[in-house]
Amino acid sequence: MQNKLAQLTDLAIEEFKQAKGRRELYDIKVKYLGKQGQFSVIMKDMAQLPKEERPVFGKVVNEKKNLLEQFYSEQEAHLKKIELEQKISSERVDLTLPGPKRTTGGHHPIALVINDIVMILSRIGYSVRLGPQIEQDWYNFSALNIPADHPARDLQDTFYIDPSHVLRTHTSPIQIHTLENEKLPLRILAPGAVYRCDSDISHSPNFHQIEGMLVDKKVSMADLKGTIVFLLQNLFSTQIQVRFRPSYFPFTEPSAEFDCTCPLCKGKGCRMCKQTGWIEIGGCGLINPKVLEATKVDGEEWQGFAFGLGIERMAIIRYGIEDIRWFTENDVRFLEQFTS
Repeated sequence: MQNKLAQLTDLAIEEFKQAKGRRELYDIKVKYLGKQGQFSVIMKDMAQLPKEERPVFGKVVNEKKNLLEQFYSEQEAHLKKIELEQKISSERVDLTLPGPKRTTGGHHPIALVINDIVMILSRIGYSVRLGPQIEQDWYNFSALNIPADHPARDLQDTFYIDPSHVLRTHTSPIQIHTLENEKLPLRILAPGAVYRCDSDISHSPNFHQIEGMLVDKKVSMADLKGTIVFLLQNLFSTQIQVRFRPSYFPFTEPSAEFDCTCPLCKGKGCRMCKQTGWIEIGGCGLINPKVLEATKVDGEEWQGFAFGLGIERMAIIRYGIEDIRWFTENDVRFLEQFTS
C-alpha cells in the first residue's frame, strides 16, 4: 500500500505542475485531498492492514498529505504571480483619455440668496453677526419693545421651550446682543433660521430671515431707503423701483413696509405680483428709542435704522419658485438646478 501511496503522491504532484490556472489547481487539490478524494479512499483501505502497521501507514499518509499541501501552496503562489503579470501587461492605461467626471454639490438656493445679500451690503460697510436659535424672552420680545400682551407671544404663534425661552421668531435678538456687547457705530447683518407656528404653501414653521441694522450719530429715513434701494437694485435689477408704505412694528418708529416693482414683469403685472406690478419685500424703520434704552444706548447721541426680509421670499421671487416647501424637501431634481 505504501507503493500505491507513493504513486498517488507523484501523480498528484505531476497534475499540480500541469495546472493552467488557480481554479484548475484547486480542482486537482479537491480530487486528491478533498473529503471524497483519493487520499480519503486510501485511508479507508488502511483497515485491511494488520493493527501494528496501521500507525506507521497513517503517519506516512499524513506526511504525503502535508507534502502535497505545501506543493499546492507554492504552485498557487506561482500561478497567482503569472496571472498578475498577464493582467498588468493586458490592462494598459491610456493617459491621454479624460479622467472620470466627478460630481460636485452646490449651494442651496437659500444659501445663495444669503451670500448675495451679504456680499452686496458688505460693499457699504456691513458685516455679519450670528446668535442662538433658542432665545431668552428678554432678547426675543421684551428688549424689542414687544409687550406681554402682543399676539406674537401667543402659543399659537411661537414655539416655547419653557416659560422664559423660545425658538427665536426673528433674527432681531442678534441686534440686541450686538448693541449690548459692541462699540458704536455699527453696521451689521443678522442672517439665520427662525421659527413660527405656521405652515402652508407660502409659510413654513422653519424659515430664514436676514436683518440689517445701522447705528450712528445722524441717521434718517432717507439713509434707510437709500440702503434698501441699493440692495434691491443690486439683487434684482437696476430698473427696480422701491416704495415705502407706513406700517407699525414695536421695535421701530416710524415704521414702514417696503415693496419693489416686480422683477419678473417689470411692474406690468403678472401671476407673481398678482397683477399689481409690486411685490412686498419686508419691513423697516428707525430704531425705537425704547430699544436703545433697553440696551443702555444713549438715544440722544445715537440713532439707527433696521430692516428685515425673508430669504425664502427673495428666493421665490428671484427663481420663480411656486411652493416654499420645496426648499426643505431636499428633492435632488429641485436642488441640482442651482448647482453651477
